Amino acid sequence: MRPQTLPDRRRHERLCAIALLWLLAGGILLLSTLVPARTPSLGWAPTLWLVVTPMAMLLALEPSLPRRLLAPARARRSGYRRRH
Repeated sequence: MRPQTLPDRRRHERLCAIALLWLLAGGILLLSTLVPARTPSLGWAPTLWLVVTPMAMLLALEPSLPRRLLAPARARRSGYRRRH
């Protein structure tokens, strides 16, 4: 019997949510200094696993995400330039 799989869109949304939570938790850990960004024994590995890896995962899942996030700022900036 074949295992039931989630529809592609729903699975995609769950993976994005997991990556965002991972990034949020990693950022909180690094900013609260519970986990140092660099250690003598591990080097930059904590930062890699807590920030860079979830960001890479998000970019792989949603390549247009940075463009969508920056669109409102670009619209405000271009509107500001037109007025002045």
